[in-house]
Amino acid sequence: MRNAAGAGLGELASEIEACTRCPRLVAWREQVARERRAAFAKESYWGRPVAGFGDPRARILLYGLAPAAHGANRTGRIFTGDRSGDFLFASLWRCGLANQPHSSARGDGLRLRGTWVSAAVRCAPPGNRPTPQERDTCAAWSVRELALLAHVRVIVCLGAFAWQAGLALASSMSDPPQPPPRPRPGFAHGSQTRAGPFTLLGCFHPSQQNTFTGRLTEEMLDSVLLRARELAG
Repeated sequence: MRNAAGAGLGELASEIEACTRCPRLVAWREQVARERRAAFAKESYWGRPVAGFGDPRARILLYGLAPAAHGANRTGRIFTGDRSGDFLFASLWRCGLANQPHSSARGDGLRLRGTWVSAAVRCAPPGNRPTPQERDTCAAWSVRELALLAHVRVIVCLGAFAWQAGLALASSMSDPPQPPPRPRPGFAHGSQTRAGPFTLLGCFHPSQQNTFTGRLTEEMLDSVLLRARELAG
């Protein structure tokens, strides 16, 4: 089962990484890869869509917004190479869901335990703001990904954008597919709801805007991840 799931996820990653469906995102991700930030001027940027990664037998899905322009769009792995990822992976390590507390590049030895990390939009968007159409275009990738992650029980949505996308994703996995619940459950840090066959947990995004201001603390993030681990069984 692990090998079959891993092979399917590998094939899906190859398809995602070749995607050119959203012209605005294609133009932006490639522009950023050419006009590199000074600190990374000597590095080769990934500059393509970013697939999810983690444990193929994951029971927890961490669902983010989109790759960061100089983070995952540079390194080729979601939440890798930026301050948001530093904060997130340190928490995963403290909660027993990762083998190390840092993530700097693909091939750095990071392994996730029972967890898969992905995003609602797979390309870095201008201003970190994807459009609803870009979100909906990318949704098909998430549906296929989640279908391959047959053991997932809990979806942790990092931020309000991921919460809305996660509600639609989880509901679409019902048999038969269902629309998102009405009225839609509101997003808040620590919010919890059922959608389709999954439990969704809300968590403030580990962006610098949240972590530097204290809106999201280490203890707050750890609490949500430990709750996800408890619910996932």
